[in-house]
Amino acid sequence: MERRDFLKQSALTAAAAASTKLSAAVTPTTPIARRPLGKTGEHLSIIGFGGIVVMNEDTSHSKNIVAEAVDRGVNYFDVAPSYGDAQERLGPALAPYRKNCFLACKTEGRTKEDSRKQLEESLRLLKTDHVDLYQFHALTKMTDLEEVMRPGGAMETMEAAKKEGKIRYIGFSVHSAETALAAMDRYHFDTVLFPVNFVLFSQANFGPQILKRAQEKGMGILALKAMAKTVWSADQKKNHPEPKCWYQPAAFPDEASLGLRWTLGHPVTAALPPGDERYFRLAMDVAQSYKPLEHHEKQALLSRATGVEPIFHLGNHV
Repeated sequence: MERRDFLKQSALTAAAAASTKLSAAVTPTTPIARRPLGKTGEHLSIIGFGGIVVMNEDTSHSKNIVAEAVDRGVNYFDVAPSYGDAQERLGPALAPYRKNCFLACKTEGRTKEDSRKQLEESLRLLKTDHVDLYQFHALTKMTDLEEVMRPGGAMETMEAAKKEGKIRYIGFSVHSAETALAAMDRYHFDTVLFPVNFVLFSQANFGPQILKRAQEKGMGILALKAMAKTVWSADQKKNHPEPKCWYQPAAFPDEASLGLRWTLGHPVTAALPPGDERYFRLAMDVAQSYKPLEHHEKQALLSRATGVEPIFHLGNHV
C-alpha cells in the first residue's frame, strides 16, 4: 500500500472509530430524531424505511422488522409497485401502526389511466385508504415530465386523488438534475426525492443544484443513496453480494456510517438507506446517535471519494 493510500485509510479508520463509539451509546430510549418536511407541517424520522427491506421476505420477518423500526422511532415508510412484492409485505406489517406513520408510495404510470390503476392497486396492497405522499417514480427524462404534465397525463390523477382524500401530498423522485430543476419550475411539488451522496456531490457535482432549488421553494427534501459508493464492475454486475443494491454501497460499516452522517449534515428531512437489512439497521444505529461530521471526518470521507466513478452524472437521462 502506498503511503498516501495508507494515510487516507488511517484517517478514515479514525473517523469511523469515532462514529462507532457514537453508535455504542445508543439505548432503546433514544428515539430517532425527526425533522420538518418542507411546508407540509409534517415531521419525519431522519431515517426512512425503504420497502425493499421487506421485499422477498416472509410475513413474520416483515412484521418484526417493521415493528422494530417503529419502536426505534421510524415513522417514514416509502415503497413502490416496482419493488417486487414489497407492497404486499409492507401493508399488513405496517397496519397496526398506520395512523401514526407517514406512508409514501410512487407510480411509474405516466398517463391518467395507468397512474390511477397503480394508485388503486397500491392502496389495496398496502391495506390503507390513503397514502400521505404520492410520487412520480423516476421522473428522469424530460419526456417523462412532459408526459405526466400534458392533458390526460398522470398529474390529473394526482390532483383528483388529492381532492378525493386518497393522497395528501404530491412529489417526485429523480436521477437527473436537469429534469429535477425543470419539474420544480413547472409545478409546486411538495417534495423531491433524489441522491444526496458524498461521491456524487464531490466527483460529479450532481445534487447541489437540486438541493438549492428545493430549498428556495420550501420543498420537503428526501435523500437517496446516502450509503452508495460507485458502480459495479462488469464482472460484479453478474455476481455481487448485494442483491438488493443495483449500485455498490459504501463499505460496511465504517464508510457507510460516515456517508450517511455526511448526507444528514445537509438540509434534508430524511434519508432512505439501501434495501439491504444490514445497512438499514446500521442506518437506524447511526440515526439514534446522530452527530454532524467533524472536519477531520469529512476530509477523511471525501478523500476516499477522489477518483471514484459516480453512479450518476450531470446530463444523465437514464
